[in-house]
Amino acid sequence: MSANEIPARADTLVLMHEYTASESLRKHMLAVEGAMRAYAQKFGEDEERWGAVGLIHDFDYERFPNNAHSPTEEHPSEGVRLLRSKGYPEDILQAILGHAHYTNTPRESKMAQALFAVDELTGLITATALVRPTKSVHEVDAKSVRKKMKDKAFARGVSREDVVNGANELGVDLDEHISFVIASMQARSADLGLSGS
Repeated sequence: MSANEIPARADTLVLMHEYTASESLRKHMLAVEGAMRAYAQKFGEDEERWGAVGLIHDFDYERFPNNAHSPTEEHPSEGVRLLRSKGYPEDILQAILGHAHYTNTPRESKMAQALFAVDELTGLITATALVRPTKSVHEVDAKSVRKKMKDKAFARGVSREDVVNGANELGVDLDEHISFVIASMQARSADLGLSGS
């Protein structure tokens, strides 16, 4: 593999599965992959590359959970070390580091900004779909997500600030951003377990 080449999606998927046992975390990475591919298309960027960063960004999270006392020995730093050893290109590694505030990695590329912008949002959209009687992402719209954002008790682990700041950094309107990411998740709702009952 040359320095700028990315591994095949199938290889990245195998690595993600090898490190991630949680079905919900796997689905989260698939959701982020879908949103990243959609944004790559929108911005005229490399869809495979942007998809890869979404598919692998949290793969080390279970093995190296966040540890405020030692941020260099945790997600995503440990994962990035492993990916570097496997030949993943530096722009992908920088984007992955940039999605976590505590790494102090600036999000300089559009890919890094997009990853940060869609990461928390996909979680909020998933949570919004799962409280629907049908558990379908096809019944979710920007208005319902915005309403859930205001409820501090709902999906407490999702940073509303990151959702808002992510859209700003990416230079997209928040409502349009939410609608765009919902559409990307609807397109692969079966893989995400959000097609509805």
